[in-house]
Amino acid sequence: MILITNQTFPNYIIKFMSDEWIVNNCAVLVVVIFILGLGRFLSRQQNVNVTYLMGGIMFFTSVVTPLRTVLNGHWNIVTDLPLHLCGISGLICSFLPFLKRKQVLFDFVFYTGVIGGIMSVLTPQMNGFDGSDFAYLEYYVRHVTIFLLPLYMLQNLNIKLSKYSVLTSFIIINVLLVFIMPLNFYLGSNYMYLAEPPQVNNPLVIGQWPYYLLWFEVFIVVLMSVFYKLSTLKFNLKKQLISD
Repeated sequence: MILITNQTFPNYIIKFMSDEWIVNNCAVLVVVIFILGLGRFLSRQQNVNVTYLMGGIMFFTSVVTPLRTVLNGHWNIVTDLPLHLCGISGLICSFLPFLKRKQVLFDFVFYTGVIGGIMSVLTPQMNGFDGSDFAYLEYYVRHVTIFLLPLYMLQNLNIKLSKYSVLTSFIIINVLLVFIMPLNFYLGSNYMYLAEPPQVNNPLVIGQWPYYLLWFEVFIVVLMSVFYKLSTLKFNLKKQLISD
């Protein structure tokens, strides 16, 4: 049985550069810098344990948040499936640290998590926000962890992106589009914002449907290429410092 309710909440958008936006993003910046910096003083096993903790946090939010909406009678198949890019990345992050063979998933979640998570923090749109402190905090904890976990693994566990990570991740994203776009049509949903652009102002969204999707494809390739280059510079710099 598919549970569908008619009780939905409006989306909550935090205006760019508002007092609330500034306070929240300053807090996020402090937390991210502290956690990434802390890893430099920990042993490898301690850093692995930190990633386990992050994975546990993602698993907790992946289970408790939908369970909470179901118990409250607010769950809706049109809005609450974990089929946004950040939702998919969050599910992967919940078990990624515990996998032995994780390269493809790490590559994918590095790009989708870092790009999607950062954009979600910079342009926050809380879909179906019920006004509770839990939902507010969960939004930030979840989206910060989505980009913090792969950055932490890159920075403190020295897990590199594979040579063809941009290509493979781009292919996976487009495979997801092929499945989710008709699902949106069937349900009347807007997962991955494939049916209409997000309400919040987002610099990656240009024009209306379907043109913003084409621009998104361009932007995502450019951003993934930039992040890949930055990651290689990080390892090249480290090698140079060791050799010196």
